[in-house]
Amino acid sequence: MKKAAIVILNYNGRQVLPVFLPSVLQHSIFDCWVVDNASPDGSLDFLKAGFSQVQLIALESNFGYAGGYNWGLERLKGEYEFFILLNSDVEVTADWDRNLIDWLDRHPDYAALQPKILSWQDRRYFDYAGAGGGYLDDLAYPYCRGRIWENIEQDHGQYDDAVEVDWASGACFVVRAKDFFEQEGFDAHFFAHMEEIDLCWRFRRSGRKVGCLGRVTVFHQGGATLDRSSPNKLYLNIRNNLSMVYKNVSGWRVFGIIVAKSILEMTAALGYLLKGRKDFASAIWRGYRDFYRKKGLLAKPTKKPEMEKSSSGPIRFIFWNYLILRKRVFSDL
Repeated sequence: MKKAAIVILNYNGRQVLPVFLPSVLQHSIFDCWVVDNASPDGSLDFLKAGFSQVQLIALESNFGYAGGYNWGLERLKGEYEFFILLNSDVEVTADWDRNLIDWLDRHPDYAALQPKILSWQDRRYFDYAGAGGGYLDDLAYPYCRGRIWENIEQDHGQYDDAVEVDWASGACFVVRAKDFFEQEGFDAHFFAHMEEIDLCWRFRRSGRKVGCLGRVTVFHQGGATLDRSSPNKLYLNIRNNLSMVYKNVSGWRVFGIIVAKSILEMTAALGYLLKGRKDFASAIWRGYRDFYRKKGLLAKPTKKPEMEKSSSGPIRFIFWNYLILRKRVFSDL
C-alpha cells in the first residue's frame, strides 16, 4: 500500500486548473489524481493533453462534492493509507503534503488534519473556508480561528500552532483512508457544503480527533464552483446544517437545537424579505422544507454519541458573541 494520494475533485474547472494545478505538481511528492464530476467544459481533454502525470477518474454524472469524492475514493480503496483532498482552486507551498502526512503519522489518534488556509486573492488574510481550523457552537453554527461569520482576520502567525479542532475544511484536508471508509465516507445526501463538518463530527463521535497544522500554508481562491453569496449556497448550508444536527445529536437536545435555529433563521428570512431579497428568504424556507422532507433518509446514531457537541470550541453561542457582544476576532471569544 502506498502512503498517500492527492485527490482533486473537479467540476468545470477548465479555467482554474491551469492556474493552480502546476503548484500542486511542483511542490508535492505524492501521487496526484483528479476525479472529474462529468464536467462539460473540456476539463478532461485539457488534463489529458497537458498534464500526463495526473491520473484521472472520470465519473458519469455530477455527484457533487460528497458523492464525487465517495465514488472517486472508492476506486482507490486499498491502494493508499492517506487521502489528501484538495479543491481545484488551491495553491500549495513547498513540502505541504509531506508535512501534513508526517504530522498525522506521529499522531495516530487523529483521523483528519487541515493546514492553515489563506486567501489566494489577498494573502495577508485568512480564507473564509476553514481559515485556521473550524469549531462548532452549541447550535452547530460553524466558525473558525481567523474567521467568524463574515469577519476575516489578517494572518500574523497567531494560529501557526497545531491544535485539535471540531472540523477540517473541505478545501484542503488529509484523512486516513481507514477512518474515511469506516464512516462510509461523506453523506451523499448533502451533495455539497458541510459534508466535511458532518464527517468530522462522526469521527469525533467515534473517539477520533481532528486537527489543524498552522505551520503548513495553502492559498484558496474560493467560489470556483458556487459563490458564497449565492442563495443556492445559503439553501444548501441551511438544509445540510439541520441534517447534520439531526444525525449527530441524540435525545431531546436535537429538538431544542432545531427549534432555536428555526427562530433565528426565520427571523433572518423575514429580514431578507424586508430588504427585498426574496431569493435569500426563499433559500432559507426551502432549506427547512427539504430537510423535513428528506430527514428520513438520514442515518441517525445507533448509540448515544460520545461527543454530542463541540469538543474544543471556546464559546456556546457564536451569534450572541458576534451580534450582541460584538466580538469579531477569535482571540476575543
